[in-house]
Amino acid sequence: MHELIRREAPELAPYVQSGMLGYGSYHYRYDSGREGDWFVVGLAGRKAYVSLYVSATVGDRYLAETYRDRLPKADIGRSCVRIKRLSDVNLDTVAALIREAAQTRPDSSA
Repeated sequence: MHELIRREAPELAPYVQSGMLGYGSYHYRYDSGREGDWFVVGLAGRKAYVSLYVSATVGDRYLAETYRDRLPKADIGRSCVRIKRLSDVNLDTVAALIREAAQTRPDSSA
């Protein structure tokens, strides 16, 4: 999955944050005043699956949510795509999600 992300979004520099592999960075600021930096795309290995985090938004929805019908065997939350086996998903679709995330700046305010 790391190689797929690097190939599809080479402009997103990899680094480790909060025990996950992050790609690209953006600064966020909430109305409450809380602010920080987070990754555009993140990758984490879990016991039963791999989590692909996509922070990009489209309108008022997280980009990952818009791929729910294109990745029916993945468990998709708001910004997280949980994949049990890579054979369960179409990697071309995952690649398209990563490319779109790299081109879509996450909403920096909440």
